[in-house]
Amino acid sequence: MHPAYILFGCFFLLMFAGVPIAASLGLAGTFVIAITGLGIMAVPTNVYAGIAKYPLLAIPMFVLAGAIFDRSGVASRLLRFTTSIIGTGRGSLAVITILVAMIIGGISGSGPACTAAVGGVMLGAMMRAGYAPGFAASVTAAAGSTDILIPPSVAFIVYSVLVPSATVPALFVAGIVPGILACVALIVPALLLSLRHNFGASETHKTRPPFWKSFKEAFWALMAPILILGGMRTGWFTPTEAAVIAVVYGLVIGAAVYRTLTLRAIFELFVEAAETSAVILIVVGLASIFAWASSTLGIVDPIAKGLVTIGGSEAGVLLILMLFLIIVGMFLDGISIFLIFTPLFIPVAQSFQWDLVWFGVLMTYNIALGQFTPPMAVNLMVSCRLTGAPMESTIRWVIWMLLSMFIGLLIIMAWPQVAIWLPTVLGFM
Repeated sequence: MHPAYILFGCFFLLMFAGVPIAASLGLAGTFVIAITGLGIMAVPTNVYAGIAKYPLLAIPMFVLAGAIFDRSGVASRLLRFTTSIIGTGRGSLAVITILVAMIIGGISGSGPACTAAVGGVMLGAMMRAGYAPGFAASVTAAAGSTDILIPPSVAFIVYSVLVPSATVPALFVAGIVPGILACVALIVPALLLSLRHNFGASETHKTRPPFWKSFKEAFWALMAPILILGGMRTGWFTPTEAAVIAVVYGLVIGAAVYRTLTLRAIFELFVEAAETSAVILIVVGLASIFAWASSTLGIVDPIAKGLVTIGGSEAGVLLILMLFLIIVGMFLDGISIFLIFTPLFIPVAQSFQWDLVWFGVLMTYNIALGQFTPPMAVNLMVSCRLTGAPMESTIRWVIWMLLSMFIGLLIIMAWPQVAIWLPTVLGFM
């Protein structure tokens, strides 16, 4: 039997048997390395090589920064600020949820984390205002999915490690316009569905918060994404250094300005961020065994050529890749998808001379779609747990958001400049 069948067969068998994804990747790779005589010492070597990369230092820092801003009460202040702009009434809370998630996306870099942070503030308010729990869960999960497109994005950092020609600053800036496009694509169906079903009608009589007061409260939170991207653009610091700056900035804001962080809370944040970062880096390290085995055994090139043959034309191949990523996005997290499939897809992209920054944005956009596509959507799992709504109750709502975001995907596929125009203008490409 060809090693490729053994490698992928072992991985999917272990994963569907309930073995954690990281362990499934590592065990499948180790098994194939052992039976093909590639040398068992390749296992620890590749685990170390997989995580001993300078850009990956940014991941624990951005995870910690996201946790700090989450606990600092940023989401509630952003809620008041966006309410002062959008107002109250039918559909307003749905729109505000998406906008708040977009802003928090510029801080946390993780879809499930953003869903939990925004959901903790917004879901209760939406249900009290008469929104159906399934609808509230769908909107929050969909809004949280845009988080991996809005910089800083952990997914972009991992992609840059795998594809060094696509730099982290270029990817961060390239994700801004598609991230905004995705948010607009979600606002349209969320607002239309709210108007049709009269969600939020009880909020109409409420007065909106004063603009300048809420702006002053949210000012320091709004400055965080500007500080991160502005510092990289001016060359003050690298993306990895920007992550450290974000942590220091968040600690100062939380402890000295908002005064919501105690020493005990800061200690708990460090522990929480360490645990989350460890999980991410374990996945990266063990997936490196899988990636090395597939590359060394010559599995990548036949699969890449097979995809080109099946798709035929350039547009056909691209559509097949995108649909495939949406499907696997239902079952796997974004980092695992990048680590497993980027080595397979990059040769295809290079054969058609696609821009690799644009292709990275496309892959990330598809993963965002998968994060709230039933039945295994990670963001929906978080929001459904917070609302108590069963996953089945979200399907009638989430389907419209998926279709709208898919239109956004088609726009980026048809016009690559949507993604690469801004980094080109700012000099990152």
